Amino acid sequence: MANHPLDTTLFDKAVLFAVRAHAGTERRGKGFPYIIHPMEAAEIVATITPDPELLAAAILHDTVEDTSVTVEDIRREFGDRIASLVAAESDIELAGQSEEESWHARKQAAIDRLAAASHDAKIVAMGDKLSNMRAISRDYAVIGDKLWNIFHVKEKSEHAWHYRGLAASLSELSDTFAYQEFKELISKVFPE
Repeated sequence: MANHPLDTTLFDKAVLFAVRAHAGTERRGKGFPYIIHPMEAAEIVATITPDPELLAAAILHDTVEDTSVTVEDIRREFGDRIASLVAAESDIELAGQSEEESWHARKQAAIDRLAAASHDAKIVAMGDKLSNMRAISRDYAVIGDKLWNIFHVKEKSEHAWHYRGLAASLSELSDTFAYQEFKELISKVFPE
């Protein structure tokens, strides 16, 4: 059976943009190209919605946070809605503090921002957060508590707090398979 035609112009443009933005970078401690993570995030979003702008935002979600791309670059190339969705997924920087020093405050701000975010922003975030949790779960199964050493914050309890907070903020999506997998992986890696 042949695949049905689908207009993928916007998604294709976003993929090419993200590939260029993340070119030559590795997913932290993984040994593979960074772009694989945004591609997985988009695949997860596709299980929730076929909306091409949400799929594009999922592919682009780390370009502002992890590359020299700005929200204005995204707005110019992809419009206001996608730029807003990417901005909602981007970590804020706290002046005068290292990533380690500001980690808890940045993660609390992200949890709070996500709790107040639009349904669409939560869908994009779900793609990112489930992709991250899948990687954590796989790595934890192989190397156990040594995993936390690759992060800026080394305490497992801090990561448990963060992911439980994200799950609470994303609970609006509790009827999706993606959210249910997210909760299951959190319980597996961070049993209470």
